[in-house]
Amino acid sequence: MESAVNKVVLTGFAGADAEVKTVSGNQKLAKVNLAVNENFKNSAGEEVKKTNWINLIFWGAKAELAEAQIKKGTRLTIEGKLQTGNYIAKDGSKRYTTDIVVQEVLVKEEELLAN
Repeated sequence: MESAVNKVVLTGFAGADAEVKTVSGNQKLAKVNLAVNENFKNSAGEEVKKTNWINLIFWGAKAELAEAQIKKGTRLTIEGKLQTGNYIAKDGSKRYTTDIVVQEVLVKEEELLAN
């Protein structure tokens, strides 16, 4: 069987400051929404700008660095892997999530956060 690859590379802008919390075992978790813009022409030939919002997750030392360096509007280039999950919402419905677990990040194309 051939091996599979789960790898994502994105460049965009942070929609807000990194949201950080401590989870079990005193491990830090940071979440950031990344705005990734796409420009294209629709069927009528009109220019369309579409923004996709991507959920990013940072763990451990990367979460601490995200907390210190990622603010609203910060330009990021990230490399990570897709992670899907689900949970039961307050209304009892099942919800599904798709996130990117960040493995490497370049902030403002100048500073590389630790692997």
